[in-house]
Amino acid sequence: MSVVRKKLIEVSIPLEAINAASAREKSIRHGHPSTLHLWWARRPLAACRAVLFAQLVDDPSSWPDRFLGAEAQEAERKRLHKVIERLVPWEASNDEHILNEARWEIARSVAWGLGEEPPALGDGPAILDYLQTKAPPVYDPFSGGGSIPLEAQRLGLRAYGSDLNPVAVLIGKALVEIPPKFAGRPPVNPKARAEAANGQLRAWKGAQGLAEDVRYYGQWMRDEAERRIGRLYPKVTLPNGSQATVIAWLWARTVRSPDPAAKGAMVPLVSSFMLSTREGKKAWVELVIDPVAMDGWRFEVNTGTLSRAEEEHYKGGTKTGRGSFVCVLTGVAISSEYIKVEGSSGRMRTRLMAIVAESGRSRVYLSPSDEQQNAASEAPRPEFDDIALSTHPQYMGCVPYGIKSIQNLFTSRQMITLTILSDLVRAARREVITSLAASEISNQGVRLHEGGAGAAAYADAIATYLGLGVSKVSDYLSTAVLWSPTRDQAKSTFARQALPMAWDFAEVNSFAKAAGDFSVSISGIARALGELPIASLAELRNIDAAANSFLDEPIVVSTDPPYYDNIPYADLSDFFHAWLRRSLNDCWPDLFRRLTTPKSDELVADMKRHSGRRAAEIFFMTGMGKALSAMQKSASDDAPLSIYYAFKQSEAAAGGITSTGWASFLQAVVDAALVVDGTWPLRSERASRTRAIDSNALASSVVLICRKRPADAEIITRADFIRALKREMPAAIDAIRKAGVGPVDMQQSVIGPGMGVFSRHAKVLEDDDNAMSVKTALALINRVWEEIENELDQAFDPATQVALAWFATYGFEPRASGELITLSTAKNTSDRALFTSGVFEDLRGKTRLTPRNALSANWNPKTDRSLTVWECVQHTARVLNASDGGGEAAAALVAQMGPKAEEARALAYRLFEIATQKGWAAEALVYNELAQEWTKLEDRASSLTTAGSAPGPSQSAFAFGGPLDVN
Repeated sequence: MSVVRKKLIEVSIPLEAINAASAREKSIRHGHPSTLHLWWARRPLAACRAVLFAQLVDDPSSWPDRFLGAEAQEAERKRLHKVIERLVPWEASNDEHILNEARWEIARSVAWGLGEEPPALGDGPAILDYLQTKAPPVYDPFSGGGSIPLEAQRLGLRAYGSDLNPVAVLIGKALVEIPPKFAGRPPVNPKARAEAANGQLRAWKGAQGLAEDVRYYGQWMRDEAERRIGRLYPKVTLPNGSQATVIAWLWARTVRSPDPAAKGAMVPLVSSFMLSTREGKKAWVELVIDPVAMDGWRFEVNTGTLSRAEEEHYKGGTKTGRGSFVCVLTGVAISSEYIKVEGSSGRMRTRLMAIVAESGRSRVYLSPSDEQQNAASEAPRPEFDDIALSTHPQYMGCVPYGIKSIQNLFTSRQMITLTILSDLVRAARREVITSLAASEISNQGVRLHEGGAGAAAYADAIATYLGLGVSKVSDYLSTAVLWSPTRDQAKSTFARQALPMAWDFAEVNSFAKAAGDFSVSISGIARALGELPIASLAELRNIDAAANSFLDEPIVVSTDPPYYDNIPYADLSDFFHAWLRRSLNDCWPDLFRRLTTPKSDELVADMKRHSGRRAAEIFFMTGMGKALSAMQKSASDDAPLSIYYAFKQSEAAAGGITSTGWASFLQAVVDAALVVDGTWPLRSERASRTRAIDSNALASSVVLICRKRPADAEIITRADFIRALKREMPAAIDAIRKAGVGPVDMQQSVIGPGMGVFSRHAKVLEDDDNAMSVKTALALINRVWEEIENELDQAFDPATQVALAWFATYGFEPRASGELITLSTAKNTSDRALFTSGVFEDLRGKTRLTPRNALSANWNPKTDRSLTVWECVQHTARVLNASDGGGEAAAALVAQMGPKAEEARALAYRLFEIATQKGWAAEALVYNELAQEWTKLEDRASSLTTAGSAPGPSQSAFAFGGPLDVN
């Protein structure tokens, strides 16, 4: 039996750098692959790239003959960390020098495993060729938005993905499958060919030529649509008599008043009358009772200044509660139930509330006019398949109010625009075919979905991106689009992961060169397309993960499966499926053979879909078990599996992370004969922000690193399991801290080594000989972790023990001195000693822990005769937060602490836990930041020691990220 080589991800990764790059990536808009088309809950590219790299690169401990001794292995490990740190920033996404460096590291590990030498480091083509022929392919069976296949492709690996949802599959194909087929080709549009004929030649790299054609034909579609229906979007006359382009029409829904005194008048349902809350630019709608106006009232837009009370008043609209309003004519309540009946009976209407125009570079808010109202009402409603919306009550809030089908989500003007654009996709494809007739591209008849790469396939490719553009623009062209008064712009339909009821909505102008304009959407698509990596071929399939037979060769599995009670994205994606099907049914007949997306097999424990909690859990466990078992059978023995779990705050139960969703998912992992080898908490937001600490916000996802469990794994008892936890978890917890996992993520990370003990055994038997469940194992892991933390408290010096106990009860609040005397006596010290050390302040009859701002600025751990771990933590926190240069000063303190440095790190974690439990957000933030920075401080302290400027702390072996040494 061959020796399994440990991969870097099973030992250590630069977690802080990965999380920082993932967080920053959320602010990237232009050129980011996510701008190709919306898909929910995408994994950050930085995280996917780093995980794949570390999943395929050997840890130096796997090659003791090449890296002799722990010191050499640690140095090599740190070097690999630097490679990852260069690899994950957004700026490195298309930096071929950095990418080739990373590809070579992967090729080196593959070559050494095969007993070969890798290609030369600087030979990019040879490295790519080697990875294509010798490295195992990467497969993501829940590919969703395509982040993992995309990053596998970027690293030069063969990339495969699959998904049950056809919308996700098409997005994935557009990201990774289509671009390499046409890489390096020049554009074929008339403008580009004319420029080439005139000698304006340029090199078209990657998918730039394809992107240029998408941009050209997208603009052609937009111009043609405006020629046909531009009259439906009239300009508006400003008070000075000039004409201005309308950015959006703001509408309010209306129902007939339930009060007979209103004489059948239709009254508005408005959630807010505020149009703009920007200082100096405030605008709002006044509802004026006017007997001459239709239904006895009208809207009037005002601008100027408002008091805080007035602004709060207008923010309220006519809404009185969730789905309930008040009649503006008589003051009678309008209940949610009444509105549902009116809406479902087709009696709900809309009234123009305000107009937003653009004057220069400013937004101008205007009162509605009959001309603008009539322009919208005169638009004839086109024919469209009546596709019913899901009735899920949690995510389809609009359905009970009569918006029961896809076409109900759009005004007549929006329906005309979207159907015209959809039909123009086919027309644009014909234009491409005409242009291709003069080109040298052959094999015209084989379509893209059949594997073609010639003229017909190229026309299909352009049509695909144009169809995605129509689908993408529909996100801004529905009656679920809200107006943001804080930003003076429209929000997209899916600003939230739901289709809620929108009482007042924004109908944006499709030809205003802003959000909702097809040219804006297609420009974003073309830019993202032109910057996609083309390092290798890829393939995306429309397959149910539970029935996936994968490839004929071992694969590297990296996947982001749906979590237990995930949002049913199949329900939401029908919104896009309808328009993609209309635009691209002939290009992708297999993907769009259905009217709606498949839902019954979507792997989500949805109580509404499966008639109850128990049935939903059985469905999820059965399906996830089949999917994970299929992955286990097809996975390579040479690399671990990486499985992302999208963690939610609700997963953290009061007694630890033992919720049904988390436990069910881990149970499926264990039942699939997989060993949890480690857990890495990944986050795409700053963990140290006060709001996150205040809510005990957890990592946005946890990556489980798994290996196949040996067929001969032994069976142990409950007592054996607990003994193993107590024996192995202390070192593992210490290693996790050293690896840079912050306190806020410790609870998730500790699961790794604990589940490693549990899952490496075939069974853990309870006292009645029944197999222990994962939920029970999680509870035991949390209990042992708590015992280890309590034992750690007893290992601190007496003064620190007193301070810790005091802090857990009173924080930094003063209390009677007698309480300190009692506590210090129990810890075999005295209040005098605590005052002398500076840990406590003597307040004459009262005492308290010395606040950080009252600590001596001249404190030096090297000269402190009664040095305590408490002082080490508090002084380091004080210095670290003192100024921008606090990190250097804090490192100097750490360098002078000697062995106390390791204890201080542990105390910082403990103080974070106490502060979090007490709800002391600001204090928890201090300790979370300190703990996360500690590794950097130790590294800097080590260099200070080497330079001879300070005595350094004892340095331990480099940490690993969660797995236990089970040998």
